Parts: sequence; C-alpha cells; structure tokens
Amino acid sequence: MLDIKQLRQNTAEIAAQLAKRGFELDIAEFERLDAERKRGDTSSQELLAARKAASKQVGKLIGAGKTPDEAKAEVAEELQRIDSDLDAARELAKTAQQYLDAFMLHIPNAPMAEVPDGKDESDNVEISRWGTPVGEGDERPDHVDIGEALGGMDFEAAARITGSRFVVLSGGLARLHRALTQFMLNLHAGKHGYEEVYVPYIVNADSLQGTGNLPKFEADLFRLDVEHKFYLAPTAEVPVTNLLRDAIVEPEALAKGLRFVAHTPCFRSEAGSYGRDTRGMIRQHQFDKVELVQAVPPQQGEAALEQLTGHAEAVLQALGLAYRKVLLCGGDIGFSSQKTYDLEVWLPGQQAYREISSCSYFGDFQARRMMARYRNTDTGKPDWLHTINGSGLAVGRTLVAVLENYWQADGTVLVPDVLVPYMGGVDVLSAD
Repeated sequence: MLDIKQLRQNTAEIAAQLAKRGFELDIAEFERLDAERKRGDTSSQELLAARKAASKQVGKLIGAGKTPDEAKAEVAEELQRIDSDLDAARELAKTAQQYLDAFMLHIPNAPMAEVPDGKDESDNVEISRWGTPVGEGDERPDHVDIGEALGGMDFEAAARITGSRFVVLSGGLARLHRALTQFMLNLHAGKHGYEEVYVPYIVNADSLQGTGNLPKFEADLFRLDVEHKFYLAPTAEVPVTNLLRDAIVEPEALAKGLRFVAHTPCFRSEAGSYGRDTRGMIRQHQFDKVELVQAVPPQQGEAALEQLTGHAEAVLQALGLAYRKVLLCGGDIGFSSQKTYDLEVWLPGQQAYREISSCSYFGDFQARRMMARYRNTDTGKPDWLHTINGSGLAVGRTLVAVLENYWQADGTVLVPDVLVPYMGGVDVLSAD
C-alpha cells in the first residue's frame, strides 16, 4: 500500500509515476474520500470537546446552588443530543475510512524512476546475456516431444485425473524434477545464506492482501469451497513474506538477515492467459517453485534486489543454461513491484528466450499492508521493512529448459553435471 501521507503531499507526482504503468489515479475521488474521512474525524473531536464542556457544566451548576440531580437534569438533553451526533459522526468517519482503505488497496505500487516506459513485454529493456544459445537457428523438438518420447511426460493422464494444464511426470523425469528442487534448495540455503522454511500451501485472505494479490487479482486464484475464506497459494511469496506480518523485528534478528527460501507447489487459474502457452508445461494450473524472499531496512533494498537476482542467475549458470536479464517496463511490471528483473532462459524448441524467474523490489508497499516493521536503532521506533522476492527458480520451467538444451540427436537427454549426484549417478535419460 502506498504511503497515504506521501500521496496527500505529492498527489500529482505519484499520479505521474503510476501513469508509467498505465494506471490512472482518480485524484478527485481520492481527495473526496480523504476529505470525508477528515470531516468525520473533525466532527467527532469537536463533539467530544462539546461533551466534555457539557459535563463540566454539571459541576458549575452544583456550585451555583443546584442539587446534583437538578444539575444533571438540566444538561441531560444537551448531552443526549451530543451523544447522538457523536455516534453519527463516528459512523461517518468509520465508513469514510473503510471506503478510503478499499480505494488505497486498489492502487498499485509506484514504479521507480529507472523503470522504462512501455506498454507490454515488447518494451522491456535487455540488461545482459549469459551463455551461448544451444541450437540457435536449428529445428529441434520441444520439451513435449522430448518428454513423451522418453515415456515420462503424460498430459492425457493428467487431463483424465483433473483437466487441462496439468501433467504427470514419471520415472527419470520425475526424478529430474525432484533433483532440480533439491539442488536449488541446497544452493540457496548452503551457499547463499537463506533459511529454508516449510510453509502452508493454503493461505487466508489477509495473507493474500498483504502481498498484493487481493483484492485486485482474486480471479487468478483458486478459492476453496469451505466455510473459511481459504485459497491455494499462487506462489510461496505469499506464505513466506507473511511470516513477518504484524511483527516488529528487533535489531539482533535483523542483523542476522531475513532471508528465506521455500519450495512449494503453486496454484493459479491463469484467468488472464486463455489461449497462451496451452502446449506443454510452460503455463500450468499447478507447478513448483523454489522461492527466495528477503526483508531489509530501506537503505539496503535496491542492493538486496541485485543480490537476490544474482542468486537466481547462479542456478542457471550452474546448470549451463543460456539466459538473458531484462528490466521490465512500466506496462509489464507487477501490481506490487517498484522494479522487476525477469530472467529469460533460452529454449531451443521455441527458438526463444522465456521467463523462468521474476525478481522484484517492493519497497515498503507490502510491509504497509502486512504491518511488517523493524526496530530502527537510530530512533528506537518501528520503521517499515522493504521486501524483495524472486523465483530461484520455477522448477517446471527449469525442467523444460534442461530437456530442450541437453537433448541429443539420438533422443537421449544428458543430465547436467551438478544434478548427477541428485540423480543417484544417472547422467543420461533415455527411453530404455
């Protein structure tokens, strides 16, 4: 959530920042709601002062010779009127605040100055490339053809079990999927200094609101048909970041670092992507990710984004997968993000780079929604944490990349060297 004080003081400037992402801030509505809330608060304060003055009048009347009962009776009507008006003013202030809160929840984060202008992914800016694309310019099979030829990728079985956009992996491919997950977790927890956490796959509405998934993107979520308002987590970012909700992190804990890594399945309805990537494992309703989350003081936020992105890049480099790093433009950046890098891995079967990780800096946007704070040692008071997260990596898409990049002309797939120990020594996948 944006800082409402900053929005009041710099309305036009923030509106211009939001316009970069194609969002038109309704300034008139904001000012109307804010004025309504202020009017309710002011009326309440004035009526409280009037009630206090009326109550003091009782003592004055007694001092002038009235009995206590006579004095109370004389101001009773006035107190009753004030109390009635006070109830109305408080209700007005409460209702106005609720409308203002709802309005604020629908405003996305303001992009940073360096975020380029643009409407969609075609306007994103390439920052760097790593590795040599395998089979560039060649006609090669994609992961669906490779996986089905190996006998370990079955979309028809998944459709019978559940429906479209699911897959059943078996044999060597299932093991490779697990090996990728274990390798990523070990790399991030062992070398990069993240604390591994195991979190619920079902989250409540407050958690989704905290990270910015609700109320804006409810159509993209799977809601459970139960008494309580529960959802399947769309990404581990939601439960992991909410570990800090309603918390004030003390200096000792902050000094150790708030870095978390978690492996979870993710569930998305893909409501806005009908007709896109319907073939294979690129865009599914259920997929696995190894997610990285950091929370830091404001002055460390941008450096933490660069560091976390580098940790995701390290996975691709260890696997020998060519990729490029792009800076997302205003029209392609996520709702809660101030700045986002996408890592796009080279897929020979598509002869294209495709997103495999999205690493974002949120500033204090999520922290304000979650009430996630740290103890500022300079002031002794709580301040907002700044949050960063990214995929390190999306496991299914990494499996796709390995299959397509390590495919051999005889139909086999080589196992990247770093994964062989996780595969029990198996270094080649074949149909036999």
